[in-house]
Amino acid sequence: MTHFPLLTVTLLLPLAGALVIGVIPKEATRLIRAAALVSTLVTFVASLFIVFHFNASVAGPQLEDQARWIPQVGATFHLGIDGISLWLVILTTFLMPASVLVSQHVGEKVKAFHIVLLVLETSLLGVFLSLDLALFYVFWEAMLVPMFFLIGIWGYERRRYAAVKFFLYTLSGSLVMLVGILFLYFVGGHSFDIASFSHVHFAKSTQAWLFWAFFASFAIKVPLFPLHTWLPDAHTEAPTAGSVLLAGVLLKMGAYGFLRFSIPLFPDAAHRFAPVLGVLAVIGILYGGAVAVVQKDLKRLVAYSSVSHLGFVVLGIAALTTTATTGSVLQMVNHGLSTGALFLLVGMLYDRAHTRQIADFGGLAAVLPVYGGLFLFVCLSSLGLPGLNGFVGEFLILNGSFPVLRVLTILGSGGVVLSAIYLLWAYQRVFQGQPKVPHAERQSLWKDLSFRELAAVVPLLVMTVVIGVYPRPFLRRIEPSVREAIHGAANAATPSGSSSASGFKGAKP
Repeated sequence: MTHFPLLTVTLLLPLAGALVIGVIPKEATRLIRAAALVSTLVTFVASLFIVFHFNASVAGPQLEDQARWIPQVGATFHLGIDGISLWLVILTTFLMPASVLVSQHVGEKVKAFHIVLLVLETSLLGVFLSLDLALFYVFWEAMLVPMFFLIGIWGYERRRYAAVKFFLYTLSGSLVMLVGILFLYFVGGHSFDIASFSHVHFAKSTQAWLFWAFFASFAIKVPLFPLHTWLPDAHTEAPTAGSVLLAGVLLKMGAYGFLRFSIPLFPDAAHRFAPVLGVLAVIGILYGGAVAVVQKDLKRLVAYSSVSHLGFVVLGIAALTTTATTGSVLQMVNHGLSTGALFLLVGMLYDRAHTRQIADFGGLAAVLPVYGGLFLFVCLSSLGLPGLNGFVGEFLILNGSFPVLRVLTILGSGGVVLSAIYLLWAYQRVFQGQPKVPHAERQSLWKDLSFRELAAVVPLLVMTVVIGVYPRPFLRRIEPSVREAIHGAANAATPSGSSSASGFKGAKP
């Protein structure tokens, strides 16, 4: 490293915060919470320096840090960032302070909770920053452990079931991907560095099974239909901070994996199987939206909405056009903000009522007017109201997908209608009509949002407006990297390029 290792510092700051909390006595809960909040804020500020030093005109990795890690097997500590990963890193550091602020209700094992939260942040950042497959896989698997504990220890009634289901689903897919990574290592010159595979041309049959090996892990993480069944349980049983990070960041790892690995490394297979991705994405859009309509649990409704919204992201990737894929990357950020805010607000409501059943509420707009106004604002953002962030991403995806996946795009656009139905109908039942809470209880328990709660959710809402009104600074940093990935894959998948592919040296096509 010949420059200041900004990416390494940002990556390790949460881990340093976890070590600091480790020496604080467990009885000093206020000090522990303060240390966790300061750690996440410092990490966010450090990540802003990445944006300041990022060159929007460069398509490839920037600010790279590289050092010897395991030289015996050719694994390196190689970090870098481009337009595809930039805003996902910022989204991760942006959501962490909010996750700490809404965790005041955690009264059991407070010290362990915040250590786990900070370790999870480092794991998530490592996934988006790694340019070495071995390092990427370590962070990809490391993320499972803190999330498993967040759900299993600090979750709700069926937390153990949800935690085990989440762990088994995601681990099984990751193990299949590991087989593909090892194959790449042995045929790519005994190196795990992603750049070392750019000049290796695989036969069509080899690309096909490698594509599906990586697909197994990425599709589960998105999650794509029909591999989505772990998600509603994990969301419903996770604590509020766990749900925010699960929806805001973890689900993006799968879509990010498609863009970072599946398309550039297996371009022929990516083009051959893109329609399959598109079909699964549209099924997820419509299925997730339809199931969300009939949900009785408010948190479970938001969980199924994630299945629907992430379907749009995958549809944009499947289109393999610059416009649609750029929209998909932006929509990952948009979904993290909007759905993260929804989970924050649902968690705040549960802290007051100790129930999430829609039928138990009514007339809350009169009881909690500020809360009701913010909830409606987030719903409008999530359903894609023009002027807010959700509209920009969905418009780019549908606009870029229509020329190449016309029927699927028309069908998928029905998800926009479904999102309006389940979000506005839920809002009507919870916030409109006569208040169901006795007047005396409203005065004593049902207080509107506190300063701490506003500090957690308002920054997310501000960003939904910023992106909705002026998305250009975000898009101009995303587009060059997307264009290079899409056009590079298209060139590699042309008949002239693929005809010379040979699986690996000495292999038969």
